[in-house]
Amino acid sequence: MSVLWTSADIAAAIGGVASAPFTATGVTFDSREVGPGDLFIALPGEATDGHRFLPQAFTQGAAGAIVSQPVEHPHVLVADTTAALDALARASRARTAAKIIGVTGSVGKTGTKEALFAALDRGARGAAHRSVKSYNNHTGVPLSLSRMPAETRFGVFEMGMNHAGELSALTQLVRPHVAIVTTIAPAHTAFFRDEAAIADAKGEIFQGLEPGGVAIVPYDSPHRDRLVAAAAPHAARTVTFGLDKGADVRAIESMRLASGATFVTAVVGERELSFTISQPGQHWVSNSLAVLAAVDAVGGDLAAAGLALAELGGLAGRGARFAMPLGDGDALVIDESYNANPSSMRATLAVLGAERATRKIVVLGEMRELGERSDGYHAALLEPILAAGVEAGILVGEAMAPLANVLEGKGDFVHVADAAAARASLLKLLAPGDAVLIKGSNGVGLSAIVADLRSRIPETLRGGTL
Repeated sequence: MSVLWTSADIAAAIGGVASAPFTATGVTFDSREVGPGDLFIALPGEATDGHRFLPQAFTQGAAGAIVSQPVEHPHVLVADTTAALDALARASRARTAAKIIGVTGSVGKTGTKEALFAALDRGARGAAHRSVKSYNNHTGVPLSLSRMPAETRFGVFEMGMNHAGELSALTQLVRPHVAIVTTIAPAHTAFFRDEAAIADAKGEIFQGLEPGGVAIVPYDSPHRDRLVAAAAPHAARTVTFGLDKGADVRAIESMRLASGATFVTAVVGERELSFTISQPGQHWVSNSLAVLAAVDAVGGDLAAAGLALAELGGLAGRGARFAMPLGDGDALVIDESYNANPSSMRATLAVLGAERATRKIVVLGEMRELGERSDGYHAALLEPILAAGVEAGILVGEAMAPLANVLEGKGDFVHVADAAAARASLLKLLAPGDAVLIKGSNGVGLSAIVADLRSRIPETLRGGTL
């Protein structure tokens, strides 16, 4: 692997003192992720301190560390390792000539980020970089920036928030040339008075735009004008995407294929492009339009982007699929276990509804951080559940009680306390020919159910996602 940072570069970037020369090929602050050649940043935490894991990090092959107290191994000493992470991120951003894209939104930001990375990488192999997993907060964003090679041509960074002011700080680190808001929907409503306030917080992403930057906003959103106004002081140009004929980048035709994929014909400015989206669901049509708008804004290859959308695989916790053998057949498992809010619940229930299955089942975990409107949001899932033709399901967590009440007598639904109880119920319920959607807020822990189902697939049949 090529050198990402030298000890001298690190020391200069963060104002530290290097104990010895070393070179790093990667960066992490999670000791469990340390591999040979990595720079380990010992961050303080609420429950523990990264300095405790320095021996483990070096045993696993760390090349050096950023620390606030001297150690025997190669290191760069600073007063504050959290500030050092931010400083390293700023240095990484300053040294690159890459076109940088920032992505936020209430729903779809991780999927859009991954699709955008795939689209840019398809047209410039090995020259694109993105934040991995959902590293989108005050530590994840600077970590993702610090991992970006200097020679990168395109950088894609996801930015999240659950309070006003958070995106303003993150976007000043990323300094995007293009900033995308995927959609505005009820999420973290415990911390916002209404959706307009959520739109204002998401609109903070435009504050970090570089001169000449482009803002990309959803045309079909009721908050479109609010987002356009938020972008106006910072963007040289605003591009809209959506299904309405008024959008700058719009779908003029979309058709679901037998495979579950969607064939789309879209207009991008004055050009027309036809492509296939491998991921099912109308929400992915919207995501793909945001991707095309961004690829066009940074001068990427639109044809390559179309090919990448056709090749895109499902993301773990965000739409990955696999067949689990059962008896003389199998059951389709749709893994949406990473997160949930009212909008994403509706979108993925619609995807389940379009599946061909003997029976449609859901394992739905409670949606968290919805505040005083939580009961109403949960009860309102009745309509999309019935519309999807769901016959049975397991509702997980205390906040699911309102939905359990309105579903009484409308199918084989049970309400359980936690993921462990849900797993036991699901194993009794599943039968060949079923399609099961597993979705809930990450803290509910439904990913453990997915992992258990995967573990039941014979080794010889494990081949990734559908």
